[in-house]
Amino acid sequence: MKISNYESIVGKDIIDELRLISKKLKKKKIQCINSTKTGGGVAEILSRLIPLLNDLGINATWDVIEADPEYYNVTKAFHNALHGRQANITQKMFDKFLETGDDIISKTKIYGDIVFIHDPQPIMLIDKKSKGNKWIWRCHVDVSNPYEEVWEFLKKFIESYDISVFSSPKFARELSIPQFQVTPSIDPFSEKNRELSTAEIKSVLRRYGIEKDRPIITQVSRFDYLKDPVGVIEAYRLVKKYIDCQLILAGNRATDDPETDVVYNEIMEKKGSDPDIHVLLIEPQTNDFDVNAIQRASDVIIQKSIREGFAITVTEALWKAKPVVGSAVGGIPQQISHRYSGLLCHTIGGAALEIRELLNNPEYGKKLGQNGKEHVRRNFLSTRHLRDYMMLFLYLYNPEDIIYL
Repeated sequence: MKISNYESIVGKDIIDELRLISKKLKKKKIQCINSTKTGGGVAEILSRLIPLLNDLGINATWDVIEADPEYYNVTKAFHNALHGRQANITQKMFDKFLETGDDIISKTKIYGDIVFIHDPQPIMLIDKKSKGNKWIWRCHVDVSNPYEEVWEFLKKFIESYDISVFSSPKFARELSIPQFQVTPSIDPFSEKNRELSTAEIKSVLRRYGIEKDRPIITQVSRFDYLKDPVGVIEAYRLVKKYIDCQLILAGNRATDDPETDVVYNEIMEKKGSDPDIHVLLIEPQTNDFDVNAIQRASDVIIQKSIREGFAITVTEALWKAKPVVGSAVGGIPQQISHRYSGLLCHTIGGAALEIRELLNNPEYGKKLGQNGKEHVRRNFLSTRHLRDYMMLFLYLYNPEDIIYL
């Protein structure tokens, strides 16, 4: 994809500005590092931004660390703890994190002028920092109310970075290094967000055995306790008492998330024999296309998370002009202005009432969806994300010249 393609959506002035900023970074190598190539919002964002940076003439690469399953059990527990969820964190876990971190350090080649580390899994790579490069730590989760022992453990590494980046001011913590806000984004031309024909949408529904004969409520998320899929089923059953509808719970596997199968089994138990609950474990080969079609076929999108980072699935649904019911947690309120670009909920019962309202008043839902799409166009597309990141890169070398980000 070429950066010029985005001009038709965001306008020529924005594309010209991106080209102007990029000229100042042509001699810098940007090395992004995270823990997985597939599954989850971080991988999705990097898979789109890296090619666009290169198209702008910036040498940007993306590397992925390697670790054993036990390490990802530990980092998943840390992830839950950072979100404030009760977790049994032991000294053995900290020891495993340090042991594997040393192994990751020995196996990972650092070559970037700017090394861009995403989330806790590769955080110990900061030990390879030298005078010749700059380091950014990007936090994609809500750490506003973490389990303190885990946060203090990670903080020792974070404060060795040059700057830190969070998705919302609400997520930030007191640190000795500068902090910046950069909200995530979606790519309107990606397979998950491009326009689809009616035939393409029908082909996906047919493959999963779903009929579009009654309203469809959908949640697209990893099968994760923090996404509360069981609570979604409970909300659907409250709606079902009044409106004959269907529920889709669609998710995939992330290589760094060991809880998928456990949560999936709990969902299937809660589903029972209800033929109107469709639980879809989507394969990576068709994930983006299938999710796109499922969201477009849906009448209401729900994101009933207990804790949340930014919630890119909400951004995707809003871009498709769908009415969205989302929990008032994490970055969801940044995207949904209640009763303007969607509806915010706080409980299972509240979610059910709002779903019923949208199903009973589709014109109202359509208006919310239109407002939501325009909000995404102005604030949460790849072009804005590119600008923010390039300004961060410039700040690392000339902080006095960067007035705002």
